[in-house]
Amino acid sequence: MQPSAGPALPHTRSRSVHWLTTAVGLGAVVAAVALVQPADASVTGSPATPAAGSAGSTATPSARPAAAPDAAAATYPLGCPSGIPVQVVSHVSGDLDGDGRPETVAVVRCRADTGTPPSGVYILSAPATAGGPPRIAQMLVNPKDDREISDFRMEGRTVRATVLGFSSSTVPRCCPDMSRGYSWEWRDGHYVALPGPLANSI
Repeated sequence: MQPSAGPALPHTRSRSVHWLTTAVGLGAVVAAVALVQPADASVTGSPATPAAGSAGSTATPSARPAAAPDAAAATYPLGCPSGIPVQVVSHVSGDLDGDGRPETVAVVRCRADTGTPPSGVYILSAPATAGGPPRIAQMLVNPKDDREISDFRMEGRTVRATVLGFSSSTVPRCCPDMSRGYSWEWRDGHYVALPGPLANSI
């Protein structure tokens, strides 16, 4: 299921633009401003129970806790230009959905020597098959919305971040002038975005 559009920052227009164009000049069109709401994705299941040792035999050692998905091993739908790798800007791990297995939340973007590529935020779950790459369980912030992420962290089972944007095409891409805090929590089988108060300038 595709994520639905969520609350938008005011005084902006929803038009897509590539970050490489913005790095060349300030006359580029501002990208879409809406933050995506979580899709109806879930991570279900419970951890394996270690086998108990029987009488007269050596007890089976307790199973190791499941490792968190590796943010660097996932494949992200960023659409970076040919030859430009994906950069994992930041990531945190924890059991967000309470199933006993950790998830990883990653902030990623296309790597660039100049300009400021937009960031996407993704929740990763365990691979579908042993030895495979982590699966993207849900997208929290769509890179097509031309957003930057700061103050990214996890508090308990809540993911928090400040989402930065641009009020117009005249704002330098280095210096977003719109700011809003967001929290994401697992509720009723999916991750829900909880927007904080809007700050018109930063």
